[in-house]
Amino acid sequence: MNTALNEITGISSDPHLALGRMSQTSPLDPDYAENHDRRILIVDDEESVRKLFAAYLGENYSCETAVDALGALELLAREPFALVITDMQMPGLSGIELLRKITEHYKDTAVIIVSGINRTQRVMDAIRVGAADYLTKPCELDVLTISVERALERRMLLRNARRYKQDLEHRNAELAGQKTEMENLQAQVLHAEKMASLGQLAAGVAHELNNPAGFIYSNIDLLKEYVDRLKSCLSDYDRLDLPPATAVRISAIKKESDYDNMVADLDSILSDCYSGAERIRDVVQNLRLFSRLDEAEIKRVDLNEGIESTLRLLSGYYKSGRINLIRDFGQIPQVNCYAAQLNQVWMNVLVNAAQAIGSGAGEVRITTRCEERTVMVSVSDNGPGISPEQLKKIFDPFFTTKPVGEGTGLGLSISHGIIERHGGKIEVESTPSKGTTFTISLPIDADLDLALSN
Repeated sequence: MNTALNEITGISSDPHLALGRMSQTSPLDPDYAENHDRRILIVDDEESVRKLFAAYLGENYSCETAVDALGALELLAREPFALVITDMQMPGLSGIELLRKITEHYKDTAVIIVSGINRTQRVMDAIRVGAADYLTKPCELDVLTISVERALERRMLLRNARRYKQDLEHRNAELAGQKTEMENLQAQVLHAEKMASLGQLAAGVAHELNNPAGFIYSNIDLLKEYVDRLKSCLSDYDRLDLPPATAVRISAIKKESDYDNMVADLDSILSDCYSGAERIRDVVQNLRLFSRLDEAEIKRVDLNEGIESTLRLLSGYYKSGRINLIRDFGQIPQVNCYAAQLNQVWMNVLVNAAQAIGSGAGEVRITTRCEERTVMVSVSDNGPGISPEQLKKIFDPFFTTKPVGEGTGLGLSISHGIIERHGGKIEVESTPSKGTTFTISLPIDADLDLALSN
């Protein structure tokens, strides 16, 4: 029956397709209401009833008629009606079946059933299916007028309720989006404040260590020179001809103090002290370079230098021997930037690459290149990679692929924001079981005053 009906009326069984053949104006649009809320379709197989209702209601409404349900559905498919007044008993589809079609496919159309059968069960069935009213023939025209006005008023109230519901849902969605955005901004501000505090702490430690480390490093050379002089002096004493008693006494003193081994170890001890002082000096320099709190203004920076200083701070990851670090640094020009912010980016990306490899052996490659007026930095690892589903959310705040407690999910989000503020972009490519590559593009001459003001 439905297939035959669809072929005759041109109505798809899909209500969305059927509604698509109607006017393109939305039922919730005021223009739609103005054009169609006074259109009535009268469906009855008795011509006298159709003409009577059409003539009476036509004084205040725009009326059209149909002899059966199929004809009514054809008209509804072409253009909408505010109200359908239909007989119950008709050839083909009955009035109740027409009511079901209308409530299913034309939700903005009210229906009044007019029937010669006055049974309570029939009335209840019609109202349950969706009829606005049920009138019994012969129907008084005054009663019909009241029923029509009441059905159209109910239709208007339902349409307004749907419109208000849509407006509320839209506003709720906007509020939810604003709330999420506010939470993200708060998280980024909190992270930025923490990084600023860490930077200040690092700069303070570096400053406090700088002078004593310099004293130690510079005095090691002088100490080595003095020890060499003492060793030369003692060696000259050893070559002197001493009285037997004195020679025996000096030999006993040397043996008691383990003189020979002590003199032999002096060079090794001084070398270790010199190496340790060098390492302290390098750590201090790297802390100063990484924090760059003395470089809060925009300036030109060598990105290779910033990456290298960050790698030295991450020696716990990259000096263990299990990660093969490949530096493929190209000849790149200095970039206009906030160096401390970019060092946060290198820190996040390099830590992620090392953690992606895990506890086993692996490889991390860092490549820098210049293409026209853009510097490209890529960091690749041969870890397990990231699934396509996770890759879509990799820069979302609080999203992390790390176990609970090992990551906040803010590192890449903050990095994404920093790169965007520098007028660049950060992209990621990953193949499961093969590895991941982060590529960062930065303009050489970024207008950071403009970028930070937007």
